[in-house]
Amino acid sequence: MAYPTVSAPYGLKPVNLIGGQVFAGATRQMQIASGYATNIFYGDLVKRIADGTIEKDVGTTTATPCGVFLGVSFTNASTGQVQQQQFYPASQQIKSGTQIFAVVADDPDTLFQVAVVSGTTVITGVGISAIGNNTTLVQNSGSTTTGNSAVAVTATTATSNTLPIRIIDVVRDTATAADNFPEVIVKINATMHQYNNSLGV
Repeated sequence: MAYPTVSAPYGLKPVNLIGGQVFAGATRQMQIASGYATNIFYGDLVKRIADGTIEKDVGTTTATPCGVFLGVSFTNASTGQVQQQQFYPASQQIKSGTQIFAVVADDPDTLFQVAVVSGTTVITGVGISAIGNNTTLVQNSGSTTTGNSAVAVTATTATSNTLPIRIIDVVRDTATAADNFPEVIVKINATMHQYNNSLGV
């Protein structure tokens, strides 16, 4: 039996960089538009839009993210206090003259750990043959209690170069069988990452 057990998807968590380089917590602050009406959770993918702000990237087979959301800071309109929290609450009202800033892991070489699902949130697994193939995202709703994402990847893989996620490795510590891995290490495909796309937003 796997230890620890993977019971539910949790979004994308940065673990290191291509080539085994250490992920040292390097991130970029990116602005969220005041009143943006969608929750963004820790581990969700985000993308730049035309006004220079970011929003949640809800794509599955066609996501074009600039990185992964790791938290938010804003000045609460009611209390006047700066809040730093795990997720951005939809339609957030902020103090006049202030901005909402997300913390985003935006290095195109960042590797992320993510759960594999067979449908929405049902954990399954892939075999070692999935390494090097591409896959799609499963966009589940995150938790306003924990602030965590529930985004996952599907167990169905392909060689298609239009899919947004590349499987780099499997997580062996949580294997449920000799060749069944419910977690994988992934990166945003080069052609899908906004920094590598020659087109503007």
